[in-house]
Amino acid sequence: MNRQTQTQTTAQTQTLAPQQILTVKLIELPIVEMEQRVRDELLDNPALEEARDNDEEEKSNDKSQEKNEEDTENELIEPSTEDILGTDDVLADYLTEDDIPDYRLNELGRQHDEERQDIPYSEGTSFLEYLNEQVQEQDLTEDESQLAKYIIGSLDNDGILRKSLTSIQDELAIYIGIEHNISTIKHVLSCVQSMDPPGIAARNLQECLLLQLQRLTPSVKVEQAIEIITHHFKLFTLKKWAQIQSKLGISDEDMKKVLHEITSLTPKPGASLGEVLGKTMQTIVPDFIVDTDENGQITMSLNGRGIPPLKISKEFRTIIEEHTKNKANQNKKSQEAIIFVKQKLQSAQGFIDAVKQRHQTLTGTMQAIIDLQRPFFTDGDEGVLQPMKLEDVAKITGLDISTISRVSNSKYVQTNFGIFPLKFFFNNGYQLDDGEELSVRRIKQALQDLIDNEDKTKPLADERLAQLMKDQGFPIARRTIAKYRDQLEIPVARLRKEK
Repeated sequence: MNRQTQTQTTAQTQTLAPQQILTVKLIELPIVEMEQRVRDELLDNPALEEARDNDEEEKSNDKSQEKNEEDTENELIEPSTEDILGTDDVLADYLTEDDIPDYRLNELGRQHDEERQDIPYSEGTSFLEYLNEQVQEQDLTEDESQLAKYIIGSLDNDGILRKSLTSIQDELAIYIGIEHNISTIKHVLSCVQSMDPPGIAARNLQECLLLQLQRLTPSVKVEQAIEIITHHFKLFTLKKWAQIQSKLGISDEDMKKVLHEITSLTPKPGASLGEVLGKTMQTIVPDFIVDTDENGQITMSLNGRGIPPLKISKEFRTIIEEHTKNKANQNKKSQEAIIFVKQKLQSAQGFIDAVKQRHQTLTGTMQAIIDLQRPFFTDGDEGVLQPMKLEDVAKITGLDISTISRVSNSKYVQTNFGIFPLKFFFNNGYQLDDGEELSVRRIKQALQDLIDNEDKTKPLADERLAQLMKDQGFPIARRTIAKYRDQLEIPVARLRKEK
């Protein structure tokens, strides 16, 4: 026998309105995705138009007929829904929940846990396509070109060829039905390795470094680096600098220059152009531009390079006006048409309002970050960054912490000192006994400097580092030193020792 039970819950749940959902979605978008979103909306909604320069004259005419001067100045950017739809009772009857604009229904229909599409900041050529284009420039037969493309397709995400030549030979015979001898494969591999970026298609780290060195302008320093990688690679991997220096018979200064030449090379040539398997090259487009003049005056602007000012279509407003004048001649078809028009007008107005809200939210958040981290924007020194959390920015702006998180995610700011992700400015603090709070990044930088300048034959233990940090005004415990050292990916003292 089925029994019915009744339970009462006191938990409160909050449901976001469609307009709120749209605003949240737009706030999350970085500038390039926002540009595309506006273009899509302009194409999908005929009631939404791009404001042109010649709209000023039309706006002035509308001002004398419908609104006073102050209200009309805002009409180009955000005309009110009441002014567009009017207050006619017949029109008000159409404003039902069934008339929710299409884009709002789409937003509501999406699951909150839906995986967002990975959209690059700017379009480019994939690494795979970039290499295949270079195959056409090589002096290869048709079969050899096919072999070159197969080798390129066998590269891993670092641009390294992990397969042996015999494996490639077997795979070609089994899967493609083409037989090549090892000498031909070596010849084609050599052609692929001559492509850009240098080091591509290397079979191991040693070959990768040699390929890059061989592409540099010849010099004594480069020749010595090639000799180290060719004949003393094992000593190099073990960091036996003294032994290498002895074998080469060079001075300490020359040894430092040679090592600098080698360490400036990349062990992952594929990383310079993105992943091999279909990822597009990405170019960072800053969402904010912050400029600091000689007097320390800071100005900030939102990058709106491809986002035009928006307005409501005059034709759609005219349709509404004509409908209100001829409501006595309404029929079923005209009522259906006016419902469609109203839906599009509501959708357009909602989108304009959301764009404006996005602008206000982003600029307010960025200004708060500038106020909290002003010394950095003046000097560009990471060491002066203050401890800053999402709560700190939320307190200044009056926005919710989740909103600040959305703004800071996937967005960048261009400064006089480079382009930085907004997340760069958020860092935890370390509180001293006297209550003073220090930036963790500043502490890590001081720790890094100590280790960089230590005597490598007698590297500093964590306990000694803690003492030296205390002398510099950072009274950090030894276990905290160990934690920060691990985060900086710096090994313990015995592994840093050099003979």
